[in-house]
Amino acid sequence: MRRLLRDPVAVAALLLTLALIAAAIFAPWLTHGDPYDNDLGSAMAPPGEEHWLGADDQGRDLVVRLLYGLRLTLLMGAVSVAVGGGIGTLLGLAAAFYRRADGTIMRLMDVMLSFPAILFGLAIAAIFGPGATAVMLALVVATIPLACRVARAAAIVEMGRDYMEAGRAVGLGDGRLILRHLLPNCASSLLVFATLRIGQVILLGSALSFVGLGAQPPTAELGAMAAQGRTFLFFAPHIAVVPCVAIFVVVLAFNVLGDALRDALDPRLRL
Repeated sequence: MRRLLRDPVAVAALLLTLALIAAAIFAPWLTHGDPYDNDLGSAMAPPGEEHWLGADDQGRDLVVRLLYGLRLTLLMGAVSVAVGGGIGTLLGLAAAFYRRADGTIMRLMDVMLSFPAILFGLAIAAIFGPGATAVMLALVVATIPLACRVARAAAIVEMGRDYMEAGRAVGLGDGRLILRHLLPNCASSLLVFATLRIGQVILLGSALSFVGLGAQPPTAELGAMAAQGRTFLFFAPHIAVVPCVAIFVVVLAFNVLGDALRDALDPRLRL
């Protein structure tokens, strides 16, 4: 934490990330409007005193929709990384701990990596229909093999440490060795991966929503809002620009924070 706080860029990214999360959580208290209330008299109104960031084609205030859209976008990213990362981590630890299962698990991960996330999105949308749930399922599936590889690489290094041999020597069970000793010592690598992956997942999720596989109108979601605004790009560019800038800021904040965490947790940089 001391190393992290000595980096002003990292501190700025951390504060920005916390502010974005707080804005998404407290969106109902930060705004007094409804993201689905139409006001055709204010349709495509430019940024001004009444609408700070303007209004969309239905006269809905973009500040309100931005905060609610940020809430759904961050939720999709967090759930996808938590579920996909959790499954992938367990598979990666199992592959490193049980060497006989290593080949089978990693070949399955290679097969999953050969399919891009958009194909998973198309397949899941064809089965369940387009929506935020379909996007989250696609992102979970796309995250599993990446998390598995990171966890396996970190666990293989830890498997050669003396404490693992000592644990086997005193008769500790496999479950305790993995969950109480192996997993905590791989946590730093997994934390960095999760932070960086959230930014990637948000970008992928927004792209899937942009092409119509994610949240459907009139749901407030950043990718869907950007897709809706492209129709009016030459008449009211703020409708598309506002959610696109929001996506950029969110992804940048998580990427910078992830890089800073990696530098802070890397023992080779501790002078």
